[in-house]
Amino acid sequence: MIDRDKIVAALRESRSFGATQRTEIDGTAVFLKTGPSSSYDMLSAEAEGLEELASPDAIRVPRVFAFGEEDGIAYLATEWLEMARASRDVETRLGTGLAALHRTTADRYGWHRDNTCGPTPQVNPWSDDWVEFYREHRLAFQLDLAARNGYGGALQERGARLLQRLDRYFEGYAPQASLLHGDLWGGNWGCCDGEPVIFDPAVYYGDRESDLAMTRLFGGFGRAFYSAYEDAWPLAPGHRERCDLYQLYHVLNHLNLFGSGYLGQAQRLIDNLL
Repeated sequence: MIDRDKIVAALRESRSFGATQRTEIDGTAVFLKTGPSSSYDMLSAEAEGLEELASPDAIRVPRVFAFGEEDGIAYLATEWLEMARASRDVETRLGTGLAALHRTTADRYGWHRDNTCGPTPQVNPWSDDWVEFYREHRLAFQLDLAARNGYGGALQERGARLLQRLDRYFEGYAPQASLLHGDLWGGNWGCCDGEPVIFDPAVYYGDRESDLAMTRLFGGFGRAFYSAYEDAWPLAPGHRERCDLYQLYHVLNHLNLFGSGYLGQAQRLIDNLL
């Protein structure tokens, strides 16, 4: 383990924040992510999320060396990973590993702390009811944020109708509270030393289908990945319809982060579901 004082010394030498960088400490390559002191909660939640994902030893994640706040700069120091092109075998191992990760479960949905999905707050109160959790703390949260950002009209009217009908998508289906990456798009996984690695999580415990829905939203995952996952743990009937439901959370988040370019996609997903 790298000495925290040496990480702080490297931080003071760089005097930068709001950036990521590679640095060498005692011959070890370190990935240093920094931000203003106000970003401490976000970075500490990311550190805890990485440690949570590492605990079942199902898929490789970057080792966390340290996180904290020093002289007005919040920081997270993790293992630096040299990425390479992923082969079909690596994608297969990713699918098998993700299924193993999802078999790590909790008694309830949520997590012990809130975190972020990208820079957007993500609230994770423990809940015994998955439908209620997803309704209130994922879709309703994003719809409320969209309203505050000026996206009203049909999005809010039809979004409210969807929230009222949410139970229909879970008739005969009660998902386990699986350990989730939470933001598993193509840019948050890679290949290092011939094995898959995942990073930049938005961890919580919920329906495993939501992780898989995110993988299908922006691409970056091949047929070998999905075949390996299905072989390891087949999905339940109705998962294709629920895929739209789970993608909606992330599309609404992109609407709130990046603007109206995602409005049409969000409305189409809601219309398809209704």
